[in-house]
Amino acid sequence: MPPQPSALSIPAVKKHTATVIMAHGLGDSGAGWVSLAENWRRRSKFDEVKFIFPNAPSIPISVNFGMQMPGWYDITNFNDIQAGQDEPGILKSQTYFHGLIKSEVDSGIPSNRIVIGGFSQGGAMSIFSGITAPQKLGGIFGLSSYLLLHNKVKEFVGAENVNKDTKIFMGHGTEDPLIKPQWGRMTAEILKKEGWSVELKMYPGLEHSADPDEIDDVEKFLDETIPPLGDKPTL
Repeated sequence: MPPQPSALSIPAVKKHTATVIMAHGLGDSGAGWVSLAENWRRRSKFDEVKFIFPNAPSIPISVNFGMQMPGWYDITNFNDIQAGQDEPGILKSQTYFHGLIKSEVDSGIPSNRIVIGGFSQGGAMSIFSGITAPQKLGGIFGLSSYLLLHNKVKEFVGAENVNKDTKIFMGHGTEDPLIKPQWGRMTAEILKKEGWSVELKMYPGLEHSADPDEIDDVEKFLDETIPPLGDKPTL
């Protein structure tokens, strides 16, 4: 059994009133995205926000000939990302992300001041974990990502669906050769059809990566979903 994931944490500069959980993609690590928080810190942005950058466990990845690498779940086919999905692995990672959210709530952060997001595989996990979270979240974002277990979404969300009105931001490159643009569009369409509030932005010429315009849009999304409170009460 692979070890439990670890996480890098960047504490808030001022009073901690909000938390952002940012999940990396396949083969990456939490450290690969810490520069996001460092950039915002230099510009005195999100001073009340604690950033959590989880590290996926090293697991065998089928498309990598079974070699071990950091991953939130196994991938068996890049040509059809919805084929043969690793449901046990996805649900194990979902439990982990729900645990991170619960830990922040238990520490005193209102759930509607928590945002979960990620890139690629991490974005897919963030969307799935976010819409199925038992607490009302502040926001959900996925970059170059897609909807996991899309045929079972209603089953995992449940009847209450406390995040039905939670804003979801998706960003995707028009030239992404790995997570195809149509998968991003399909995800947005499915979620909208089921009643979620989704904004999908396509970035012309962008391949499987994030660019400055996309990061600026994530910044705007965080400004909207977890604005600074200052001395205002957090509840």
